[in-house]
Amino acid sequence: MSKYTALRPILWTENLDDTIGFYMQILGFSLLERNDEWQWASLQKDQVYIMLSRPNEHEKFKGIGFTGSFYFNVDDVDALWEDLKTKAKICYEIETFDWDMREFAIYDNNGYILQFGQPVNEIGKAE
Repeated sequence: MSKYTALRPILWTENLDDTIGFYMQILGFSLLERNDEWQWASLQKDQVYIMLSRPNEHEKFKGIGFTGSFYFNVDDVDALWEDLKTKAKICYEIETFDWDMREFAIYDNNGYILQFGQPVNEIGKAE
């Protein structure tokens, strides 16, 4: 049986420059590679990788077609909230939920929902 080694989502965007800027300037990602001919880019922050792409004509792009959110596990959710709460459009503010996760969510420049969470039992244990 095959072993899964990573999940690297490709987010569609009609403005590659703005989206690269959001992920680099607001979230602190680094640009690994960019190909303007393909209208594609790859970004990384720590162990998280995201690709960006302008949709091909055959993909019939009509805005966001993704019906979920992207959930990032982080090691200091409160510090990240303090950093992002004035830099990005808020989906929901930081809160500790019944399932023992402290989390919040923002929208990226395209409208994708980005959630950030940390297990309650790990808070205060960041290295």
